[in-house]
Parts: sequence; C-alpha cells; structure tokens
Amino acid sequence: MNINYIVGIVGAFGIFLLGCVLGINIGPDAAAAGLKLFTFTPKNLWNFFDAASIFITIGCTLFIVAASFPGSMLKAMPKHFKIILNNKLFDPKGYIEQLVELAQIARKNGLLSLEEKANEQSDPFFKQAIMLIVDANDQDKVRGILENDIECMSARHEDAAALYDKASSVAPAFGMVGTLVGLINMLKSMNLSDGGGASSLGTSMGTALITTLYGCLLAHMVFGPVAQLLRGRDSEEVLCKQIIVEGVMAIQAGENPKSLRERLLTYMSQKQREMGGEGAASGEAK
Repeated sequence: MNINYIVGIVGAFGIFLLGCVLGINIGPDAAAAGLKLFTFTPKNLWNFFDAASIFITIGCTLFIVAASFPGSMLKAMPKHFKIILNNKLFDPKGYIEQLVELAQIARKNGLLSLEEKANEQSDPFFKQAIMLIVDANDQDKVRGILENDIECMSARHEDAAALYDKASSVAPAFGMVGTLVGLINMLKSMNLSDGGGASSLGTSMGTALITTLYGCLLAHMVFGPVAQLLRGRDSEEVLCKQIIVEGVMAIQAGENPKSLRERLLTYMSQKQREMGGEGAASGEAK
C-alpha cells in the first residue's frame, strides 16, 4: 500500500479544512481584547460550499476529459488508482535472482532447458524474453523486439498520465469560468440605485470566487499527484524490464551467473539493494 499517497492527500485536505475554520490571534490588539491564541469556527466551512460551483467545475472538467480521450482509457481509471496504491507489483531484486538462477540452469543444461521455467512465469514480458532466446533467435533481433515492447508500454503509460494532466489543466480553467458566471449573474442582478444590492455584494463576490478554489483543489490535490505517480510507476517498471532484457541477453551469451548478478545490481541504487528491491514496484497503466 502506498502510504505516502494516502497520508499526503488526507493531510492536504485536512490542513485545508483546518485553515478554513482556524483563527490565529496574534498581536497587541488580540492580547488587549483577551482573545485566545487559537479559535475554531466550524460554521465557516459553509462559506466554502456552493452546489452550483461544484456542478460547473467538476462536471465540465469530467466531460472535457471524456471528450479528449477514448472510452477504453476512461474505463481504466479505477486500474490507475489501484496501480498508484500498490507498491509491490514489481521487485527488481527478485527479477535479478530469477535471472541468475536461469543463467545457472542454462550453463548446466543449455538454453532449451529454460522452456519449462518460461512457462512458469506470470509476467508475460519475462516469459516472452526467455522464449525468444530458447528459440535461438539472433541477439540483435531479441533485443530489438524486447526494447520495442518497452517503448510501446511506456508510450501507453504516458497516455494514461496525460489524461490526468489534462484534467489538472482544465479544472482551474473551469473554476475561472464558474467565477465569471457568478460575477455576471451578480452584476446582472445588482441594483445600487436604492442601495439594495450593495449589502449583498460581498456575499455574491465570495460565491463567485469559490469555483476558482474548487478548480485549484482538483488540479493540485486530486489529478496532479495521480499523473506524477503514474509516471513514477512507469519508470520503475521500465527499470525492471531493462534488467530482464540485459539478463536474457547475458544468458544467451553464456555469461557467468556471478558476473551477471553483479552487473544487474548496478541498475539499482545502494538503498534498493539493501532493502531487497522494495520501493521500486509498479504496474502497467493502460
């Protein structure tokens, strides 16, 4: 479970809500009036709620995103959140150990003996990589196929992250649109000839500005972190697949298992090696 994401999002919303109701009384005037350092006014939360603003900001953002991307990608959104919340789908150290084991088997019994191990793999990419060398394909051909697979996967991941980038960019824009709608309605209905409209000017202006607030919250507390995490997961998965490519190439070339382990470990940071590969997991975001 990605605790950092949960703590970060919950903490950000918590601080925002606290800021809405918290008053900090500092200065000589506050001391003279005998005010407490901290005051809480929960009813202030209602100042930040407006149904029409929510309708405009969230509704327009979602429909523009739906208009900009294919339905298959929209259906995959629940999977995206599952990916960013899961930290243990990919383990670089685990792949290295498997590759070293395969190298030992290949040196002892030949490449054809790896076919059984390939069928045991749950990772389709790893299975494909092993079968390509079992079938005695040319090294350049094997590397080309696998690297092309990685590039196409990374492109799909970037498309998924771009969905949330789009939402992050249009949410503040429609927040501003909602503000303009509120200002137009306020000015159209305002009547200052008899002083009747001046008393409600502050309230109307506050309501008009709420949509901008909602747009900023959506962009920076909801969509922005998801896009960043999806790109992080992509980097982690690409790393694991690069390890697989280098590993199977070395196995095909007959490299010593001990040398193979040392070479593949260079793809990981020292901290990852000490942690056994934890923290470098990902899942494919399609």
